[in-house]
Amino acid sequence: MSARSKARKQALDLLFEADIRGTNALEILNIRDVVEEGPDARPIRDYTRELVSGVSEKSRKIDELITTYAQGWDMDRLPNVDRNILRLGIYEILWANNVPVGVAIDEALDLARELSTDDSASYVHGVLGRIASLKETLSI
Repeated sequence: MSARSKARKQALDLLFEADIRGTNALEILNIRDVVEEGPDARPIRDYTRELVSGVSEKSRKIDELITTYAQGWDMDRLPNVDRNILRLGIYEILWANNVPVGVAIDEALDLARELSTDDSASYVHGVLGRIASLKETLSI
């Protein structure tokens, strides 16, 4: 697993925890961002910080896009893990200029296959593919 893939997984963990607790992801990030020494240390990666900060900063627009393009599902009905995978994917597609769209979608699909239901990957692919196809016309 690449360093960026690990950072995405770490960001998903933080976003998921914040979603479950009903708190801000940046608060969770700050709580978890403890510099430790030793073999069990799990420092927060720079790209994880970038993703969590970006998703938090753009959360209103990201959730609006999910609500608009997740046809037949409202935000409350989406499984928490799928909702946060979509948040990460949308952030990377629209605002992470150093990540190709295809890579952002593939990474989101990998997370969905690994961490969610059997149907989640195809659902996530549909939503992210639609947003990617509209990227140039969306007002962000």
